[in-house]
Amino acid sequence: MGPVGRPGRRFEEIRDAGTADGPFPTMSKTKAAASSAAPAPRLKLGLPKGSLQEATLEKFAKAGWNISVSSRSYEPYVDDPELQIRLIRAQEIGRYVALGYLDAGLTGVDWIHENGVAGEVHEVGEFVFSKATRQPTRWVLAVPEESDIRTVKDLQGKRIATEVVGMTRRWLRKHGVKAEVEFSWGATEVKARELVDAIVDVTETGSSLRANKLRIVDTLLVSTPRLVANKAAWKDPWIRSKIETIALLLKGAIEAEIKVGLKMNIREKDLPNLLQSLPSLRNPTVSGLSQSGWVAVETIIDEPVVRELIPRLKAFGAEGIIEYPLNKVVY
Repeated sequence: MGPVGRPGRRFEEIRDAGTADGPFPTMSKTKAAASSAAPAPRLKLGLPKGSLQEATLEKFAKAGWNISVSSRSYEPYVDDPELQIRLIRAQEIGRYVALGYLDAGLTGVDWIHENGVAGEVHEVGEFVFSKATRQPTRWVLAVPEESDIRTVKDLQGKRIATEVVGMTRRWLRKHGVKAEVEFSWGATEVKARELVDAIVDVTETGSSLRANKLRIVDTLLVSTPRLVANKAAWKDPWIRSKIETIALLLKGAIEAEIKVGLKMNIREKDLPNLLQSLPSLRNPTVSGLSQSGWVAVETIIDEPVVRELIPRLKAFGAEGIIEYPLNKVVY
């Protein structure tokens, strides 16, 4: 039995038919096109690994970047092809940014000063958050409750344990005090009674120090996270624009954490009294409703005042009051 249809053309004929202007480019031309295409730009961003890691990734998620961390790699996945994330100890990020290994990084201002790179990086913005609260962290001088040390002058000739040796030595020099400062690899609180006379340690609330029966004598530095950029990278328009976008949305996400939105309806005749009596509603959005004589009011306020504000809104005649959370507040 003969063939049902006509024999197909040879591969060479099909290939040649499409190489001039047709849809079948040759392998060599495909490779040439791919090799000539410039690689997409990527921003190499350092984020803190360790105690601040969870809070940082949470803030970035609210800002719009979902980052997944694998225990097998220090390069997490991020749903942005223009970003290359590196998880690095906060103590080292400022130095790597200054050296140009990272285009930008998020680290505490304490470690920027401890590494002596404050003048070698460009500070893009400050972000007030910590691992447990929205309070800044503090580096404090602490001693046992029963210690005779009351001021920095009482440290003359004493021994101090800390992770921030440079910062502590500079602080002592500033006050004209000579003392021995040794590096602490961790568990600094437990050394204060038996091994050293005092410690310089970081705290948010002071609860850990109190639990170890330690007393704060003085504060050396109040620290908050800072987004810093390599000075040479900052001059690149694309890199600068990308960093500024991250800073804008990250700040908006952090601002939104302490605020909520409120919507309500109120009679138009009652609106002036409402606005005059409630300073939080100085600049609300007011729009008319289909029902004549009524308006809708929408505003953003600090969340802690809501429990006191809603009963007052009701007293002024507001109805249908809705409170809702916010993802970002960008000013």
